[in-house]
Amino acid sequence: MTRSVYVTGIGRSDGRQVVELGVMELLTRQVDRVGVFRPLVHDGPDRLYDLLRSRYRLTQPASSVFGMSYEDAAALQAEQGTDELISRLVDRYHQVSDTYEAVLVLGTDFADTGLPAELALNARLANEFGAAVLPVVAARDQSPETVVAEVRNAHDAYASLGADLIAMVANRVSDPEAAAAVRGLAERLPEPVFVLPEEPALAAPTVAQVKEATGAKVLLGDHAGLSRDVRNLVFGGAHLPVFLPALTEGCLVVTPGDRSDLIIGALAAHSAGSPAIAGVLLTLDEHPGDQTLALASRLAPGTPVLVVPEGSMPTADALLSLEGKLTAATPRKAEIALGLFETHVDAALLSERLSVERSERVTPMMFEHELVQRSRTGSSKRRHIVLPEGTEERVLRATEVLLRRNICDLTLLGEPGAVRKRAAELSIHLDLLADDEAPADPSAGPGGATARIVDPQTSPLRERFAESYAKLRAHKGVTYELAHDVVSDVSYFGTMMVREGLADGMVSGAVHSTAATVRPAFEIIRTKPDASIVSSVFFMCLADRVLVYGDCAVVPDPDAEQLADIAIQSATTAARFGVEPRIAMLSYSTGASGSGADVDKVRRATELVRERRPDLLIEGPIQYDAAVEPSVAATKLPGSRVAGQATVLIFPDLNTGNNTYKAVQRSAGAVAVGPVLQGLRKPVNDLSRGALVQDIVNTVAITAVQAQEESAPGT
Repeated sequence: MTRSVYVTGIGRSDGRQVVELGVMELLTRQVDRVGVFRPLVHDGPDRLYDLLRSRYRLTQPASSVFGMSYEDAAALQAEQGTDELISRLVDRYHQVSDTYEAVLVLGTDFADTGLPAELALNARLANEFGAAVLPVVAARDQSPETVVAEVRNAHDAYASLGADLIAMVANRVSDPEAAAAVRGLAERLPEPVFVLPEEPALAAPTVAQVKEATGAKVLLGDHAGLSRDVRNLVFGGAHLPVFLPALTEGCLVVTPGDRSDLIIGALAAHSAGSPAIAGVLLTLDEHPGDQTLALASRLAPGTPVLVVPEGSMPTADALLSLEGKLTAATPRKAEIALGLFETHVDAALLSERLSVERSERVTPMMFEHELVQRSRTGSSKRRHIVLPEGTEERVLRATEVLLRRNICDLTLLGEPGAVRKRAAELSIHLDLLADDEAPADPSAGPGGATARIVDPQTSPLRERFAESYAKLRAHKGVTYELAHDVVSDVSYFGTMMVREGLADGMVSGAVHSTAATVRPAFEIIRTKPDASIVSSVFFMCLADRVLVYGDCAVVPDPDAEQLADIAIQSATTAARFGVEPRIAMLSYSTGASGSGADVDKVRRATELVRERRPDLLIEGPIQYDAAVEPSVAATKLPGSRVAGQATVLIFPDLNTGNNTYKAVQRSAGAVAVGPVLQGLRKPVNDLSRGALVQDIVNTVAITAVQAQEESAPGT
């Protein structure tokens, strides 16, 4: 039976999109097919639905998402009554609920709807849908007494109308005393009450949203610049010496277009990193001269310079009332919103109250959710991962996600000034600790994930690492002087941090080659006692399943012994991440139909796996189609417990594996997570140089889970 969640409110500006996004995240962790239904909608694009569709890869036809427009609903209600309106919306809802395992219902927004008794309408719709209700109450800039009264009134109103309440949310709470008062109220209500604080990074509009709101024209700037948050406004009219001290990080400078001195001064300050501004907005439709624009573009490449026709006062009026929005074009804000939701909402309790039966099949989306959840809660001690490429944009953006979602503690390697300046240019607000500040100890009490910056060139650890590395490589003639140079390299420094227990794992490769990441690990971390080689797997997230491919990145031409080791390692990795291992040893021949050295190698490797691990389900040699397609398996290997349903696919050599994973990734639209290295004493993982931000987040989460497993008793 479909279980629906109806997220609603009691008035405007409650910021419930954060809650709607968080609930969608919970639902997609548990079930494969989640539908979305918005009973009533304004004309124009629905930004939140576009975000949900993009982020959660929804395939639901847009025509089934929306009931009807507010205008049509008001007319229908006036002409034929509320019962007729409800009846039609219920019919539309069931078209969705009959198709999906769970439905997220987005309640009315209380903004120019033309509907009377809107709260009662939401309650009745929820009752008719059989949906659990999650009311959200706006609490921004309200006193403790007011917030408590609003939450209690909302609870009583929906409860009196027969709503099946699962929780209450007080959102955008800016007063710590109000937050404490609401938590106290929770003890007197039958349902849990969650308190979400005001988050400035969500309220801040992007430069692109400023452009849209003011009708500005872009003179300079790139996509990354337009995505910067506007955290403050500075109106320029004074002389430059007075103007410069007024600049703050993330501010938007608003000045007449003929003030070239202020334009160049603001951009020069940005270039120097003191401070990094969001951009410049010119008024009165005044365009600077070509020489000024050329200098501006060289001073701060990518920084937006916009122009509007209005003067400063009407421009200020438009800007002061502007707030940030969650849209598909602002994925950073979505991550911030999810981090806020997950930090302040008891996800386990809310999931339990949602009463959604978990799907048996593990989908790619569920795999990613489970990965993040395990990295965050799989151990009482939060893991600490080192990222050598501290100034790389994708790494910094991934760092923000990892910290917001409390996945792990981090160390970024690089020159502190350069790292901080790059983060500020990207409008990424990270509270980065200095080299001599240790991350917060999670065992000391509640606390969020932290990040610090370490410069290998100047860190006191350099001497310690040089001594250790020289001893490790003395048999290769490495002296202390040579080691002192080697460990200043970020890849070697990061690997030494892992070896010395100052980090639990390392992730690199966004700008470095695989060799630059893996070679230090081979030299310093070395293989486990029970592993003959280091190999790798990719988690291939297809549309309807997750497969494990090995080895596609490390071992060029394994012999039978090595191939057996790769298969056993890959099965262990698969099981560790929730994929039940059924191993297919791939070849160009299935069963006993072929012969030759290549087939014989695979056949021998299969026998070795059966001897060493008789508990594992394995088939080989087997062709790819017989391994994954039941109809082919029924013909080629009838009765096999692996054929047609293999989850771990072992390729005979690197040439075959690497080309196959890339072909599947590009042709089938699969998400390839990895390569995940296996066989090392401590986790070090490589990234593709084309890795996206989410790829980095996933790989860091995998590394944190590996670190948890490595430190578990008995391992």
